[in-house]
Parts: sequence; structure tokens; C-alpha cells
Amino acid sequence: MILFLVLLFVLFPHNDVPLLESGQGATVRTLASPPSEIKVISYNIRWRSGDDLKTLIKLFQEDPEIGGASILALQEVDRHKKRTGHNNTVKMIADALGVYYAWAAPPTANPTDEEETGVAILSIYPLSDVRRIVLPHAGPGKRRRVALGATVQMHNRRWRIYSAHAETRIKLNKKLEQYKAVLDDLAQFPADMPAIVMGDFNTWEPNADGKVVKLFSNAGLKTPFGDHSTFRRKVLFVPIELRLDYVWLRGLEAATFGIDRGVEVSDHWPLWTNVRLR
Repeated sequence: MILFLVLLFVLFPHNDVPLLESGQGATVRTLASPPSEIKVISYNIRWRSGDDLKTLIKLFQEDPEIGGASILALQEVDRHKKRTGHNNTVKMIADALGVYYAWAAPPTANPTDEEETGVAILSIYPLSDVRRIVLPHAGPGKRRRVALGATVQMHNRRWRIYSAHAETRIKLNKKLEQYKAVLDDLAQFPADMPAIVMGDFNTWEPNADGKVVKLFSNAGLKTPFGDHSTFRRKVLFVPIELRLDYVWLRGLEAATFGIDRGVEVSDHWPLWTNVRLR
């Protein structure tokens, strides 16, 4: 037992072991047969809790655009933090939706600090090969960010899914290296394996979009979304809208897609896509 604990400390320094969690809701929904299309969601929920979280769960269940999704990639998901009542947010969502889940957070700069907010993947299909990817380059105060990868096992299909949250206060070339860290993990899986990379890329720079498109296009992925804004916040009473969030597909086609601007639980809007195999 002592040797096992020592090995964990060597492989996962700075108390990283608890910063990766996977499980399932209290009761998991089942599907009788594989659907022709699968709805996926990417949404930065900005650590919602309490009544906001209840509203969000109801939207995931009933909203005409984002309701009934099979796979969700969420960012800024708290777990055991004071500001959100020390609740396990992703487990609460998984219990309500009846799905499997995985969650990961970055290491903290100070081991005595509260754990950072994390990213999550929720799926009506089982998850395997769950990986926490600590993204390169620290932000202010040595803050780190992570991505989360998991393989979705659906009937006789296997898709690779990622939820990523990039740092916002670093130079664009360093952000590109953060996205590349996700693509490097994807490269370890078969090239013909369908894949979806989703998340908050924090691409607020005027020249960011073209460079992100080039990076992912060269890696064989494409997005159905154009330069539509996905984020809105008022600065000195002036509304600012930016494109920060992405959905990238490999080996899949977007049958329909959209940005649900009627959902204002967060300062981001959720992106939804109905995908099918090419």
C-alpha cells in the first residue's frame, strides 16, 4: 500500500490525483437502438449553482435547441468550491440527466488553495480512456487550464470527445500551443476514429480565428460554425460580443447546428450540433 501511494505521488505530483473524476448518474438512461444523428453541446456554464443550476438542468432536459443532447462538453464546472456550496456540480447534472460523466481540473499554484474550476464531459453512452490534459503555459498567478478527453462507446461505434478551456490572458501563440496539446492527444488514437473537440478557446484577439481554423483544418477537423459570436458581456454598459467557443469535427458531418442565444444562464451561449457519420 505504501509503495502504491509513493508511486501515485511520483506520477501525479501536487495532489493531482483527485483532480480527475469519472462516474455515472444515480440512474442511467438507455437507448434501444443507435440514432441516425447525435446531438452534442458545448457550453461554458460559468460555475453556475443553486437556482441557476436548476434552470440549466431544465434547459438540458427540455429546451428546443439544447434539450435532449447525447453528449455535453462543459467548461467552468466547479466541484467542492466555496462559491458553489462545495457541491459536485457535474455529478448533480449527471444524476438529473441520467448520464455518464467525467470531470477534470488543473493543478493549483498553491497546494493549500481550493481546487480550480474544471471541465466536464457528460454522455448517455459509457466513457473510457478518460484523460486529463494539463495545458501548457500558465496564466496570471501561475493559473493553469485543462482539457479532458474521453472515448464514447456507442453500440458498435467509438468516438473521441474533448472538452477544453484555454487560458485567456496569454499571448495567442501560446494559446495555439494549448489547442495543439489537445490535438496531440487525439493523434494517439486511430486516424479514422470520429472525433469532436469542443470548448471555450478564449479567442478574443482580432487575428485569432484564422489561425485557429488553420491549425484544426491542417489536423483534419472542420467546424460548421462561422464567425458568429458566442459570448456577450457589458463593459461600462457597452455590450461586447466575441467568438470564444468552438465545435470541431473529424469524420462527422453537421446535419444541423446553432447557437442558443435564448439561454442566458452564463455570459457564454451554448453551441449545439446534430452530427452524423460521413
